[in-house]
Amino acid sequence: MINRQTQGRALICIAALLVLAGCGSAPVQAPVTDGRPPVAPKPEPVAPAAPVAAAQPGVPPGHYLVKRGDTLYSIALENGADYRDVARWNNLDDPTKIAVGQVLRVAAPEGAPGVQVGAAPGTSRVQARPLEGSVAARPLQADGATKVSPKALRLPYSEENLAMLARGEAAPVPSATPAAAAAAPAAATVKPEPPKTAAVARDPTGIDFIWPAKGGLLARFAEPNSKGVDIAGKAGDPVVAAASGQVLYTGTGIRGFGKLIVIRHENGFSSVYAHNREILVKEGQSVTRGQRIAELGDTDADRPKLHFEIRKSGKPVDPMQYLPGERPT
Repeated sequence: MINRQTQGRALICIAALLVLAGCGSAPVQAPVTDGRPPVAPKPEPVAPAAPVAAAQPGVPPGHYLVKRGDTLYSIALENGADYRDVARWNNLDDPTKIAVGQVLRVAAPEGAPGVQVGAAPGTSRVQARPLEGSVAARPLQADGATKVSPKALRLPYSEENLAMLARGEAAPVPSATPAAAAAAPAAATVKPEPPKTAAVARDPTGIDFIWPAKGGLLARFAEPNSKGVDIAGKAGDPVVAAASGQVLYTGTGIRGFGKLIVIRHENGFSSVYAHNREILVKEGQSVTRGQRIAELGDTDADRPKLHFEIRKSGKPVDPMQYLPGERPT
């Protein structure tokens, strides 16, 4: 009997201890799954970054934004300006001190006097006048054709010819000789050569340029790789001015051109002569068309040649639009 009471009390104590233990800890629930893949939590929204300033500010007309590799000389060439004017317009004491991102004025300010480049004295065209007694000096008919009749004809004296002239009849035209008559059909069979068509259309606003060197073409104009033509030659061959003008630049300040000459002409044109061996003119000097300005060379080139460009308002144009049709020989 005592044992049963003891066992009952022990069971009551154990049950009380279990109840106390359960009250001291949080209930743990088993995970519930529905067989679907877990969904990744959404990332927290990130505040937008502050706006970045434009890489290149707006460049007003007549100005240029300096890029890596530019020089004052190349900038002036690309814009058809004198590098000394560009330096003056931007208050640059040292032409070599320009910075990437700097905005430079490359056109003359309003009211600034422009430079007029014309032909040097003594280079005006010669007016052609016909000689006295030549065909061109003969009077013209009303339709503009040269007056070629009536022609005076000397006839031997005879009663018949005298009577014919008294009646006012026209003198008979002597017949062609047999030799001339035989040659006439042969001449008629000769076919004229077809006219040669120009490969490149001419610019009617251009000025008279000539070939600056003798030699065949090595390369033609093809932007952006070739902004002019390459003319073959031997070291020391003469290089002449393609048109009259003023020497704008001489030197080696533009990479890839070697010893370079830039000449400014009228109507906004300029010409470029690169890879020279020797330069024979100075900046500011006036030159005439055909004047020797340099010796052909291979500075900054793989062989002796002349790289020649024609630029209109600073932009390269195809020189074949302005050079004479025949190639140099």
